[in-house]
Amino acid sequence: MTTTVPTRAGVEGLLHEGLAARRVSRVLGSATVVDDVTLEPRPGRTTGLLGPNGSGKTTVLRLLAGLLRPTSGTVTLDGRPLADRARRDRARRLAHVAQQADTQLPLTVGEVVRLGRIPHRRLLSDTTRADDEAVREALAHTGMADREHQRWQTLSGGERQRVQIARALAQRPRELLLDEPTNHLDVRHQLELLRLVARRPGTTVVALHDLNLAAMFCDHVVVLDRGRIVGEGTPGDVLTEELIADVYGVRARVRPVDPDGRPHVRYLPPDRDGAE
Repeated sequence: MTTTVPTRAGVEGLLHEGLAARRVSRVLGSATVVDDVTLEPRPGRTTGLLGPNGSGKTTVLRLLAGLLRPTSGTVTLDGRPLADRARRDRARRLAHVAQQADTQLPLTVGEVVRLGRIPHRRLLSDTTRADDEAVREALAHTGMADREHQRWQTLSGGERQRVQIARALAQRPRELLLDEPTNHLDVRHQLELLRLVARRPGTTVVALHDLNLAAMFCDHVVVLDRGRIVGEGTPGDVLTEELIADVYGVRARVRPVDPDGRPHVRYLPPDRDGAE
């Protein structure tokens, strides 16, 4: 049997409206963590969520995943409020990977990844060939196939991060939400992971600190500052020297590095008199 992998253009047609947040805010005590944010990730594309610490990136991802409810505004999936969908229905479409995950259960790598198949199985049913294939592919894609039988607790932080991403990939979601997935990864695995994410036939929203990684792998970027969107568009349009100075408080030089205008950011060391 031949399996046809949909192209990105085909995926965009299949996903229709996809996932969207419209004028969402999240208030915690007296603090507004997310303030009137509208975000419509492009179907079949990779959207980078950027901003300094405390800008609201993690909260926006948790709102999109349905893990938090907005104080105001609405998160929708294919035009329907996400809150109206059953948890199992959401889990078949959305996968969320947090910055850090842990478990005290004595699970192997393979067992953790297999958790991603739960939304696709009936209660107490045996695993299927499709489950086995999804787990096998996810382990291979994240470079963890040789660790399938190793205990989770024996892994390094970077290895655990790759296993959690494998779990999300095994879920085979249309929408993948990643919160700082390159944390704890060395440079090679950062590049491999983001290349994999950028090539997958689905919609991805990824929170990143590294502006050059965002420029390399994201089709669209959204910059948050103090809970509000302050920039949105292609990396070449958004990642300007002025925005980096305003949002991050650092000086930089930004130059295009390829015909598509994807930029490279070179940070300038601070000096006492402000002169270059």
